Amino acid sequence: MTRVFVVDDHDVVRIGLAALINAEADLEVVGEAATRRQAVARVAATRPDVVVLDVRLPDGSGIDACRDIRGRDPGIRCLILTAFDDDVASRAAVLAGASGYVLKDIRGERLVEGIRRVAGGESLLTPLLASRVATSLGLDRGDPAARALTTRERQVLDLISRGLTNRQIGEHLDLAEKTVKNYVSGVLSKLGMERRTQAAVFGVELQRQEGSSTVRIRPAAPGTLAG
Repeated sequence: MTRVFVVDDHDVVRIGLAALINAEADLEVVGEAATRRQAVARVAATRPDVVVLDVRLPDGSGIDACRDIRGRDPGIRCLILTAFDDDVASRAAVLAGASGYVLKDIRGERLVEGIRRVAGGESLLTPLLASRVATSLGLDRGDPAARALTTRERQVLDLISRGLTNRQIGEHLDLAEKTVKNYVSGVLSKLGMERRTQAAVFGVELQRQEGSSTVRIRPAAPGTLAG
């Protein structure tokens, strides 16, 4: 059972989302909130697997709430759900550690699918969003430093792009968590980056250019998730 927390200041939207999610046999809404402050406190108490957050809240933004939530517990996944396709907001969501950024006109079954995928550790970054974020961050896909990554470092970068934690990467590659941490530091150093989220965006873009199937992300049709 995947535990989901819903954050939206509109009662009708929040209740509708909760009903949609609870209708699935493998998903369960364990809490709701209408403000950023409520969200941070209640998520800490309920410890869900995935938090679905609206961008605009009365006392701040869902993106700030995402940053707060993941700062306390990086194992919790956040999916930003908004009515606005905003470059600045989508970039901020990625930097805050969100696993996806989708519009409210998405079909219900696609949203449910997205929640399952996020819970499984996948990133829902579309190639378009990854490209926009990479451009806004000034990431150079042609940087020779990317070609300097070892095979193991590239594997780690690919798994970072999927949103996996160091522990999950260690389990996937049969490495100690401390060893993974060292590899992550090496990847960031070679790429000249400071943040893990920058590396994740870079990895998605790199795979898109190379046509890699390691992270299965395809362009999304309007109103749908990637993949």
